[in-house]
Amino acid sequence: MFLEALGSAVLGLALAWVAARRLPHRLPSRALVLSTGAAGSLFGAFLTHSALGPSGLLVILAGALVVAAASLSLLLRPAERFRRRSATA
Repeated sequence: MFLEALGSAVLGLALAWVAARRLPHRLPSRALVLSTGAAGSLFGAFLTHSALGPSGLLVILAGALVVAAASLSLLLRPAERFRRRSATA
């Protein structure tokens, strides 16, 4: 159980770090991105472990990765080039 939590936290931090490096203009502060990645992956590992039981480390890490990616996607802002201005502005 400890290895699952540690592995998922490291995986979430790595995913958040890559997202913060590749999309700095579309994400909020780096601290928020890193903490969201870690928290999302820990929640994903908990959710996967609760749903499937101790089925295997790779399955739980895959669930952690999916939930961390979904959590990080909620932080994305629209790109500047696609933002439309209103007619009154």
